[in-house]
Amino acid sequence: MARVHNFSAGPAALPTSVLAEIADEMMDYRGCGMSVLEMSHRSSMYQQIIDDAEATLRRLLSIPDNYRVLFLQGGATLQFAGIPMNLMRRGRAGYVVTGNFANKAYKEAAKYGEAVLLASSEDTNFDRIPTMADVNARIAAEAAGDGLDYVYICQNNTIFGTMYHELPACGDVPLVADVSSCFLSQPLDVERYGLIYAGAQKNAGAAGVTVVIVRDGLIADGPAFAQTPQYLDLKTQAAKGSMLNTPNTFGIYVCGKVFRWVEQTGGLAAMAERNWAKANLLYDLLENSKLFHGTAQTDSRSIANVTFRTGDADLDAAFVAGAAEHQIQNVKGHRLVGGMRASVYNAVTMEDVQALATYMKGFEAQHSLSPRSN
Repeated sequence: MARVHNFSAGPAALPTSVLAEIADEMMDYRGCGMSVLEMSHRSSMYQQIIDDAEATLRRLLSIPDNYRVLFLQGGATLQFAGIPMNLMRRGRAGYVVTGNFANKAYKEAAKYGEAVLLASSEDTNFDRIPTMADVNARIAAEAAGDGLDYVYICQNNTIFGTMYHELPACGDVPLVADVSSCFLSQPLDVERYGLIYAGAQKNAGAAGVTVVIVRDGLIADGPAFAQTPQYLDLKTQAAKGSMLNTPNTFGIYVCGKVFRWVEQTGGLAAMAERNWAKANLLYDLLENSKLFHGTAQTDSRSIANVTFRTGDADLDAAFVAGAAEHQIQNVKGHRLVGGMRASVYNAVTMEDVQALATYMKGFEAQHSLSPRSN
């Protein structure tokens, strides 16, 4: 059976060459007589796998030596609590709320201290990133007042199709970012952040691994709360090399394969060029469409998640159903917002996007008399 055009927001498409490599090694990993699924995480063979994954990621992102790379479990959601537990030493942290997951992180942080709402775009249904001048002014005021342990952002908002094109100016306050849906989609200056983390299931691998990259100095004294669960203690996890307990061995193996694929296909600059070409093909179509319209403001558009709708819920449903008939899968918008969403992550090809664009044009031609509302 031919593979579909998969626009899933996560778990998402994986490179076909990576899938082929995994299939080839499934029964016997490099002559060791067993699958990685069966391999002890304490074995020298597996240590090579996790070491290679980290080394490749360090090359891709030019990660400085004073940052730790961790491969953890629990998804981004566990880090909503893990971050304040480790970093909220003064009891105050600033949050910019730009969507569902940023809001969840903000509410979780409020359980451990004062979560200061620096800015929000909820008033326009999260269709934009707040103006950085306003965010920066608020950060400066809070830092000069009672102080902030860190500033938190969700850099790309998967559900709403928005992304920061400029980072907050945090001064000496560490910047913490959930980069799950834009991780490895374009270059990223690790030194701008105190901590970044990403669920692997979008651009970096299979579901079940969360990559955490954290500056040594932020975790040197251990967690901020004595009652922090051992698993969430980032200092301990770093000391144990992500092996405090049995990690997601197969998931980390898949991540290493994907990291290597990104490196071999030109690195992050080349990946960004390809990703913007895919996204802009759809954005240009939306700009010229009389039926479809994008939901993100132009200057906040995502490189990874293109969100759109017709303005008619029944017509949106017909679009999604028709897409499946054309082997175009997972374009239904998130249940919170409806409409449509095409996630054009790294492994989604230009051919996939062109197939979607062709279907969109055909659908519009068939429904040219349908009313459009905003």
